[in-house]
Amino acid sequence: MGIGEFDQVAEFRSPAQRRAYEAVSAVVSDDHCYERGIQAARAIVDSVLAETGPAGLAEMAVELSSRLAEAVERIAAERGVAATDLMDVLFVD
Repeated sequence: MGIGEFDQVAEFRSPAQRRAYEAVSAVVSDDHCYERGIQAARAIVDSVLAETGPAGLAEMAVELSSRLAEAVERIAAERGVAATDLMDVLFVD
């Protein structure tokens, strides 16, 4: 995956995918500090809940989980470790 692949997203498969992308982008953006990114992500989540209800929020959560799982599996394979071990590193303090 090259850096050019991240330059522009042409289209999203679903509204949930677009909103998940927006929430993650808000947190990782270089345009503002981490705390403001978290606030922006929360605003997106609140918006999804208000616009689509619990079902839309669940759809967004599943999209985020799916995308995170894909990334973890890819990184784990590149590093020669089990994806579950990498998940432990990410989520267990």
